[in-house]
Order: sequence, then C-alpha cells, then structure tokens
Amino acid sequence: MDDFQAAVQRLLAQVSHWEAARWGAAAGTAGCTRGDLLHGLVQRLADLGAAAENRRQRPVPRLADTILADQVRVMADDLLAAGPPDETLAEAAEAISTTRASL
Repeated sequence: MDDFQAAVQRLLAQVSHWEAARWGAAAGTAGCTRGDLLHGLVQRLADLGAAAENRRQRPVPRLADTILADQVRVMADDLLAAGPPDETLAEAAEAISTTRASL
C-alpha cells in the first residue's frame, strides 16, 4: 500500500499544477496527448477498483484535462477504500509509474 500511495503522490506532485497547454502536448506515446495518457490511467484505476469491489467496469467520463489530477486522486482513494489485494495495488503502482515516465 505504501508503494501505491507514494506513486500517487509523486504523480500528483508532477502534474497537479499543469495548465491546459501542457496537458495538450504530445506524450511519450505516439499519437497521444498527456491528457489522453493520464485519462487512460484514471480508467485503469477505476477498472482495478471495480474488480476489487466485484462490480462491472464503467467508462470514466473524459472531462477537462485540468481536472485529471483530481480524477486520479479520487480513483486512487476509491481503490484503497475497496480493500484490494496487495497484487492489485502493486499493479496500480506500476501503471502509475509507467504513465509518469511517459509524460
């Protein structure tokens, strides 16, 4: 759990102050903006939370890029509240680290 929370905090420290132009820039992934990349992470965290709660996955709405950090925070909190196994938190931490490296 500590690795997951640390990964979330590092990501939020990196992106929470970004403005729209920075979100619209190309990410390390071809054909993808930084906003697209982080929204994909938000969806991944939501999917992991749904699996931990044994409920169906639902798409996370794509809102303004400037609130993506808030969406990450909410999805991370929801995932922790679901009480997932350590393997799920490790998978989420890896997804966060991989996304962060591509920003």
